[in-house]
Formats: sequence, structure tokens, C-alpha cells
Amino acid sequence: MTRQACDNRAAMPLDDRFDDLVASLSGFYRAWVIQLGIELGLFARLREAGESGLTRAELAAAAGAAAEPISAWCDAAFASDLLGDDGRRVTLDRDVATVLLDKDRPEYLGGQFVYTVTASLDYDRMADYLRTGVPVATRSARYYRSIEELTRQDIAVFFEEGLAALPDLVADLVRGIDVIDLNCGGGRWLAAIARRFPATRLVGVEPEPDSVARATRLVERHGLGPRIRIEAREVDATLDVGSFDLAYFQHALHEMPDPGVALQAAWRMLRPGGRLLVLGWCLPDGLQEYATMHGQLIAGVALDELFRGARLRTVAQHAQLFRAAGLPEPEAIPLPSDATLLMARRDA
Repeated sequence: MTRQACDNRAAMPLDDRFDDLVASLSGFYRAWVIQLGIELGLFARLREAGESGLTRAELAAAAGAAAEPISAWCDAAFASDLLGDDGRRVTLDRDVATVLLDKDRPEYLGGQFVYTVTASLDYDRMADYLRTGVPVATRSARYYRSIEELTRQDIAVFFEEGLAALPDLVADLVRGIDVIDLNCGGGRWLAAIARRFPATRLVGVEPEPDSVARATRLVERHGLGPRIRIEAREVDATLDVGSFDLAYFQHALHEMPDPGVALQAAWRMLRPGGRLLVLGWCLPDGLQEYATMHGQLIAGVALDELFRGARLRTVAQHAQLFRAAGLPEPEAIPLPSDATLLMARRDA
């Protein structure tokens, strides 16, 4: 997400409002230009080429794509201020490359674009949802893969911002503890923890079949099988009791069919002194906070989450959820990226 504020919300003259809404149309096309540039590897090829860049024909050849549509894509990317173009060669700005391609940095937004564009492919059903209030029953496997790209930013936020706020947890992970990732998706957070903290033992729980398959392949591909176990199941009362030092939800608690039950299950899994951590993007507490760039983005994400039967919450609503589940009220740790880390800890 982003911390940049929007323009003042004072009434606009008609011409200014027209221009403002035209910018939204341009943003729609720009999002697709970015997603296609990521999916086809166009930005990656241009970054590899460095300051000298590539001709449009060279870019098409490097990407294994057709020359004419790639040239049209270059026009659109230049118009959207994503590429440089001197009339002969196209180039990619270093900062644009960082934001769109560097998956291990909190500034990474490439996954946000992949997720947003992919999610919108289902929006032919959105009007029916608004009329009936009945969420969609299914989303495509591609949609769940896009969530994995989206949460790459969350992983970077956890390591660079979350762990900076919890130095004692870093010491525990270095020493070696037992960790469970609840609704672990494709397993990337688990693999990242395993690589950085080789003494720590990990379990991932995930009910969605395509995500389970991807997590299992990732663990096998990196030779992490002895340290990471993937369980294909829901987060419920049948999970191990008193077996873990850290139970972790990464942008996942809001997706649970019954988040109160999920919190209770996670709490029962913890040993004395163990931590329950929830990393996520909370809704603003009031209307004024929606009048920011972050507010605009999180409002759009919240609508998509409701569309599929999930629900984002404010920090205060999370606290109420913890209390209703019989857990202590969590400490809310705001992070620089606008994410929030919620932590509750069992008495030692």
C-alpha cells in the first residue's frame, strides 16, 4: 500500500472533476499495461538491458512476443510514464523497476497490479453480488496465484518492518522455535523464514488445493522438506494443541469462515509464552482516513474481499474479535507501510 495523501476533497469545478475522472480511465489502462509488462517479462528484459535499453523489435524478440502489439504496448507504457523512449530505443527507469520488480522490498507493488487486474476478471459477477449480497462461490486458480504475488509485499513488510518492531522474536527465531503459518497460501513466507532462520521448525496449514500444491512444490524444490510440513486442511479445533511458539496469520484472518474459531484454534496451539501474530491491512477508522491514497486502495480491496465472502476490519474491530474469542486484546503495532501487526502473547 502507500502512505501518500490524496488531493484536497473540496468541491471541484466541473472541468477539474472531468479531468479527475478521465485520470481514472487512464489508470485502468495503466494497470493493464503494468500487469502485461510483468507477465510477459517486458520490464525484466528492459532492466537487464540497462541504460542502453532495447529497440522495440529487440524487446519483442527477447520476450518471444509479436512485434506490432509489443510496439503498441511500448506506446502505452511511455504514455503512462513507465518507460523512456528516445525514438530509437526504450528504457526502464531504475525506480520504476524497483517498485514493479523487486519482490523482497516493502515498496514492491508489482504483485498489487497482478492481483488487481486478475481479480477484476471476475467482476462481471460483481453487479449480482451488489444486488443480492451473496458472495461468489468460487474464484479461479489464477486468482489464488495472484494473491501469492500480492502477499510478496507482505513478506517483505514482515521481515523489514515487523521484525524490526519485535527484536525479541528475532532472537527466538535464531535460537529455533516451532512456527505454524495459518492459511499459508503458496508457502513463500514459510520458505523465507526457513532460509533466514535455519534452526526454526515450520508447519503450514492451507485448505485451497491449488495453493497446497504450489506450497508443496516450493518446499520440495528448495529442499526444505525436513523443516517445513504442509497440511491440507482448515484452521479449526482439531489442530495440534500446545505445540507451537508462534502462530501466524499473514493477510489471512479475514478470509476465515469463522475468524473467532480460527483465533481460538491458534491460541490453543501456543505453548506458554508463545505469540499469536496477525499481519494485515486494516480498514481506516473514519471517513477522513479514506480520503488518502491508502484509503482509496484499501476500500477497493475491501469490496473485492466482500465479493468473495471475506471481510476486512478496523483495528478496533480486530480487538473486539479477539475479545469475543476469549483472547486478550492484541497490541496493535502500526508499520511504516500502513500495514498493522496485531500481537497477543500467552503468559509464560
